[in-house]
Amino acid sequence: MTKLRLALLPLLAVPASLAAAPAANWLARIALSPIGGHVLGNPGAPTKLVEYVSYTCSHCAHFVKEASEPLRAGYVKGGKVSVEVRNAVRDKYDLAAALLARCGGPGRFFGNHEALFANQDAWMEKLIAYDKDATKPTEEKAALRDIGQKTGLYALMGKRGFKPAQLDACIDDPASMKQILAMTDEAWNKLRIGGTPAFTLNGALVHGSDWTRLQAALP
Repeated sequence: MTKLRLALLPLLAVPASLAAAPAANWLARIALSPIGGHVLGNPGAPTKLVEYVSYTCSHCAHFVKEASEPLRAGYVKGGKVSVEVRNAVRDKYDLAAALLARCGGPGRFFGNHEALFANQDAWMEKLIAYDKDATKPTEEKAALRDIGQKTGLYALMGKRGFKPAQLDACIDDPASMKQILAMTDEAWNKLRIGGTPAFTLNGALVHGSDWTRLQAALP
């Protein structure tokens, strides 16, 4: 028995610092990029994916539905790819949704982002009816608030726990507006994307706008 105890001592004495550390789960890491995009994952990831999206784009909604889970589980979680979502706004309705997606800070963004796309058919149907109404506010912030209130966007965000006053504040936030417009200018005028969704990998545009082609380009 004594010899057995002595034999086990080297194993029991292994320093805790040498024990295998649990693998990092980078899905909990969300930050803002300098231009204002939301970055999910390892900031030091060797592959940096940027998605340019429009909330009124049906192809973007399809991409988010198809790609979010495999992209996170297979690439982001382990730290080899980070994903940044940037805006490529197409119209005032898209702008209203983009401002609302930022409500609650970076930690709430991806939940808001996916909820807007998951419910796109419902609020777009109301939006089409709203667009035919000639009696709308002309002042920009009032117009964006009116869009949010009358197209179902505020109701959707309300289900996520946001109060109308919070949503008004998100619409009125000048910092968010500046960042969204900067990303939009970058997408359409500097990168000259052909439509949404569009992607870059480490700064280079990816040809194709669907998950199959994007996945083929990932390491």
